[in-house]
Amino acid sequence: MPRTLKLTIAYDGTDFHGWQIQPALPTIQGELERVLGEIEGHPVAIAGSGRTDAGVHALAQVASLRLVNPIPAANLRRAVNRLLPPSIRVLEVEEAAPDFHARYAARSKLYEYRLWRAEVCPPMMWRYVYHHPYPLDLAAMAETAPLLEGTHDFRSLASVDDSATEEESCVRTIFSSRLEVNRDLLYYRVRGSGFLHHMVRNIVGTLLEVGKGNLALADIPRILESGDRTQAGPTVPARGLFLVEVEY
Repeated sequence: MPRTLKLTIAYDGTDFHGWQIQPALPTIQGELERVLGEIEGHPVAIAGSGRTDAGVHALAQVASLRLVNPIPAANLRRAVNRLLPPSIRVLEVEEAAPDFHARYAARSKLYEYRLWRAEVCPPMMWRYVYHHPYPLDLAAMAETAPLLEGTHDFRSLASVDDSATEEESCVRTIFSSRLEVNRDLLYYRVRGSGFLHHMVRNIVGTLLEVGKGNLALADIPRILESGDRTQAGPTVPARGLFLVEVEY
């Protein structure tokens, strides 16, 4: 009988075209299905808690799959990691309930965006931060971030997603939205019920516009109500974004 497994995965997304399988392109899902298929002896479908875009990283992405192979969970983790590229690591394999699905069972996700504020960005940080050494009103940005909390239609902070349908809702609930400073690193951390295409990166771009003085606190409710993507800030680079945690 097939068993359902829950995988917790970390990856450096720099060299991948996101989570979701794409023809002839390296993806996280593609690498995992290739390796797990070798172990199982036939194709295996793996479902992630959600898609991460090209260049986005994960500290604890969650995925689910069904296997017939009786290999113990700890041994499976070791076997998978031996076959994966070093930029992808399975941190944990757990037995799950038969109906567990990584996407549909998720209650919330935590994302973190990192900006490097010093004039010189260390080479070892470059792949994991957005280098932005320009003047910003950090107090205004920190005051603005919580205005995004609550249940809203986030259409104005979502980029066009070719795979989405017009009927899909853009309403999401943000449980916490905070800006933190640790010396030269500026962190934006947001926890929500779910996120639209490029939503976190567009939020950060909007907060940067507040920091530059191009937008004010009072503009945020107007932007949300407008449903107009052109009213919000630009999409910041993917390399500063991390999926930190998925809650169930």
